[in-house]
Amino acid sequence: MSQQLSIDDIQPNRFHRLLTVRSSGGAFVDGYVLSIVGIAMPAFAPALGLTQLWEGMIAVAALMGVFLGGLLGGSLTDKYGRKTAYFIGPAIFTLCSLLHFFADSAYLIFLLRFLIGVGVGIEYPVATAYLVELLPKKARGPRLAGLTIYWFMGAAGAYVVGQLILSNLGTDGWKYVLASTAVFSVILLLLRLGTPESPRWLLSKGREKDALSVIRSVFGKQCSLKSLGEQPQHGERLSLRTALRLGYAKRMIFVYTFTTCTIIPVYAVYAFAPKVLEALSLRGSWNAYGSIAITFLFVLGCIGATALINVMGRRKLLVNSLFLSGCALLLLGYHASGSSSLILFLFGAYAFLSGGAQVLQWVYPNEIFPTEIRTSVVGVGTSISRIGAIIGTYLVPMAIDSIGIGNVMLVAAAITFVGFMASWRWAPETAGISLSEAASLDSDVKPAPTSAQRVIN
Repeated sequence: MSQQLSIDDIQPNRFHRLLTVRSSGGAFVDGYVLSIVGIAMPAFAPALGLTQLWEGMIAVAALMGVFLGGLLGGSLTDKYGRKTAYFIGPAIFTLCSLLHFFADSAYLIFLLRFLIGVGVGIEYPVATAYLVELLPKKARGPRLAGLTIYWFMGAAGAYVVGQLILSNLGTDGWKYVLASTAVFSVILLLLRLGTPESPRWLLSKGREKDALSVIRSVFGKQCSLKSLGEQPQHGERLSLRTALRLGYAKRMIFVYTFTTCTIIPVYAVYAFAPKVLEALSLRGSWNAYGSIAITFLFVLGCIGATALINVMGRRKLLVNSLFLSGCALLLLGYHASGSSSLILFLFGAYAFLSGGAQVLQWVYPNEIFPTEIRTSVVGVGTSISRIGAIIGTYLVPMAIDSIGIGNVMLVAAAITFVGFMASWRWAPETAGISLSEAASLDSDVKPAPTSAQRVIN
């Protein structure tokens, strides 16, 4: 009898590479579509005669949509499957981006941005769940973390493409800037054709035959249902309420606290990077090139964190990232009137050092909860964290005018340190263990050794 392989220990194959591209493409489009409005707004705001109120409303419209989409996407994905939800986000991106050609008022742009945010909220839980449920344990952390790299690459791409369009078409080209997302979302739709259903989800619904069919078509006959490390579910299914009663409440508090405290400073500061840099006395070329440099430092920080995720382990990487990035924001607050080079250095240090916390936003929530509730938890977390992001993004321009940029940076630092304390207290270690073990509450008892620790021991 041939030896039965575990999906957690199998070598990554062509299917894994294709699935990574499919989910990473979604992260790229998310970053692009959420950032592109920042490039177009300086052009369409005067064209449509927008007030400061409407500028703020349009800036947070997508985040408001993410709140609703996270709630819908998580529950829909857990109830109806990963495969169906995998196409909803790209379809919304394509349609709403093209409708920008007909946008002639603040109301319509706000509505389209809101609907795009709904698509993003649906995309987050399904794209990450697909990866975590089908990747071997050695590839699980780095490839989930890599989604964040592609998100920032999409954001950087939005700056480049948007500036190219405006430089060639002038300020009247803002509709083409907003519609440009459709090109990438159509490519994403085509890439995702042929994606099978998650066998772990099928097994959680008691559909053993369908799950086995997917496993064997993807991994070969040497893999069985036992290779998933999970048991078929019959009768009553695990619900979010039941999970809270069983002891997952602490994990939910940890995830929701650290993700919210990570996202608020990033969205609030990054969404208004040019305005923040101007308030820090960086104008002209310093401002333009500084915004681009900071974007790429976010990418580099995420790349570095992805490379370290299996070496340092999840917990150590997260705690260090939040502490050090919080220190960078603290120094920015105290040196708000410093030289241009010092401010850029500290701003860049924050962007780079926050990489660990950024990449773990999609790793931890997907690893430490059971299959039956995984996307629901991720969806709710996405929604909760965006409440803070909405408030932060909306208040940043007013806060800069009222309390000053230095105090804004100090508030961002304080929020980051709250995330640090929550992570230091509650973050489990999930590196080097199977997905079913990571989702078990037993992993809270004794952290698994990282690869570096295994070499030492």
